[in-house]
Amino acid sequence: MASSTRLKNQHLLWRAGFGPMAENVAELNEISTKDLWKKLIDSSTETPQKIDIAANPFEDKTMMNVDGTIMEYSKLDADKKRAVAKQGREDLKDMNITWLNLMINSKAQLREKMSFFWHGHFACRSNNAYFSQNLVNIVRSNALGNFGEMLKAVSKTPAMLQFLNNQQNRKGKPNENFGREVMELFTLGRGNYTEKDVKEAARSFTGWGFDKTGEFVFRKSVHDDGEKSFMGQKGNFDGDDILNILLKKPETATFITKKIYRYFVNENIDETKIKYLSSRFLKNDYDIAKLLEDIYTSEWFYEPQNIGNKIKSPIELLAGIRRYLPLTLDNDDAQLLFEKVLGQILFYPPNVAGWAGGKSWIDSSTLMVRLQIPQVLSSKDLLDIRPKTDDDVNMGMSEEKRIKLGKKNVYSASGASATIDWDIISKIFQNTARPKLSQAIIDSLLQTKGRIDSSLLSNYLNNESRESFIKSVVINVMSTPEYQLC
Repeated sequence: MASSTRLKNQHLLWRAGFGPMAENVAELNEISTKDLWKKLIDSSTETPQKIDIAANPFEDKTMMNVDGTIMEYSKLDADKKRAVAKQGREDLKDMNITWLNLMINSKAQLREKMSFFWHGHFACRSNNAYFSQNLVNIVRSNALGNFGEMLKAVSKTPAMLQFLNNQQNRKGKPNENFGREVMELFTLGRGNYTEKDVKEAARSFTGWGFDKTGEFVFRKSVHDDGEKSFMGQKGNFDGDDILNILLKKPETATFITKKIYRYFVNENIDETKIKYLSSRFLKNDYDIAKLLEDIYTSEWFYEPQNIGNKIKSPIELLAGIRRYLPLTLDNDDAQLLFEKVLGQILFYPPNVAGWAGGKSWIDSSTLMVRLQIPQVLSSKDLLDIRPKTDDDVNMGMSEEKRIKLGKKNVYSASGASATIDWDIISKIFQNTARPKLSQAIIDSLLQTKGRIDSSLLSNYLNNESRESFIKSVVINVMSTPEYQLC
């Protein structure tokens, strides 16, 4: 059984990051959880380097008018439109791979994990890779900062304004989509606003839009400057006024706190803890880092009922495997393939509510793929996998990479194999005696109370050498249902 210190440290690394890194696994028995938390904070303090892959297609000189002004997209010829669309798909694919690699390799684990959380909270889907890149960079730079500032910055991004139709929101013909989702999904939550509030918020957000370059613009000519009545207050409100009113509501602090608690602690809410955390969150002016400190430095976060109770999302699973296994993929596109089949593709949330999470990650087909991923990566096995039929995302994968089988697509994951540096893994356990080796590896990989039957596991182990034994234990344990939990 894993030591209490190791179990707590691994719990912290899985919740505040993407799991233990191979090189640091050995020290988790020694370092205090308090010191580990400090390391996570210190390594995430610097402003992150921006993901810089997608260029603004409309700043390309070939898409300028002769007078140097930017050409309207609608005026591009068919070939240029196709070229813009193709480049956008390639950029989104490269952005996906780049960000996932940051989740795996970055020392700023806390920042990338919180960015991933906010990516689902401010769920947005845009075919314009430049807009998506702008949004994710805003989220990553604000992930541990002030929630109010992030809310205002996100609300003015072209990606979100386009996704929620506020570009069409104008005086006399208000579009309620943006105002409704800001309240329902980003701040208050359902039941804390009225339809009258939705209509008045929509009027207030009229005129918020973006220009051809993707810069936020306030179009005064289409803004409704009449008096509004919102949340019991009256005034000539604009969008910023609405956001400020929402941020003063304790219901907003409670909604965000509950969502963070469900995601990082336990899906079963403890109302007493929520009341304490949310009141401090509001008192601290929505300081995200302070809220996380209240959670991760508490004794109750490390209580048994909060450990090993969370189903890893596909991104958490893939990143966690690759953090523990020092590997080089034979084909980076394999990451996209696994994301697609398991149901979570970065930059492609299913809807404005984001990914449901929890038990929705597991069904009969996705569980089988999850259990086979470690074997495929380590042994260059062939795995034919079928995406869900309602998935309309190809992630830039060309037709020749797909194999038709009847009316459904089967994707071959033969290119998902990898070269793994097993020497690094062996060094982790170099001081562990052979009789204790299997259990030591299990303890470093699992957070669940239930243990794997060691006698059953021994039937699948390779005893030819110490390295072969370690390799077979790691891969077989990663291929269990217990490894799907953290």
